[in-house]
Amino acid sequence: MLDTALHSLAGLPSFIMYFVLSAVLLMAFIRLYSWVTPHDEFALIRANNPAAAVAFAGAIIGFSLPLSSAITHSMSLLDCAIWGAVALLVQVLTFFVSRLAVKQLPQRITAGDMAVGIFSAGCSVTVGMLNAACMTY
Repeated sequence: MLDTALHSLAGLPSFIMYFVLSAVLLMAFIRLYSWVTPHDEFALIRANNPAAAVAFAGAIIGFSLPLSSAITHSMSLLDCAIWGAVALLVQVLTFFVSRLAVKQLPQRITAGDMAVGIFSAGCSVTVGMLNAACMTY
C-alpha cells in the first residue's frame, strides 16, 4: 500500500510544473486579451455588465480547452509552452475575426448587448474546441 502511494506521489513534481506553466499561460492570455480588446473587460465586469462577463468567460474557456489538450499531449514542458502559445494566438485572432463578423462588437459589449456577448463567447468556445481537437498529435 505504501509503495502504491509513493508511486502515485512520484508524479507530483510533474503535476506542479505543468500546473504552474498553465497558470502562467492563462495569466498571460488574460493580460494579452484584455490589452488587445478596445473595451476594459475588468471595469465592465465590476460594473455588472453581463455581456462583457459572458464574452470574457467564453474567451477564457476557449483558451483553456486547447491548453488542456496541449498539457495532455505534450512531450515536455517546452512542447506544452509552445502549443499553449499557439492556443493563445488563435484565441486572440478569434476576437478579431468575430469583430469582423459583428459590426461594433466592442461597443455593443460595452453597451451590455447580451446577444453579442453570447455570440462572442460561442465563437471563442467553438474555436477553442476545434483548436484542442487539432492538438491531438
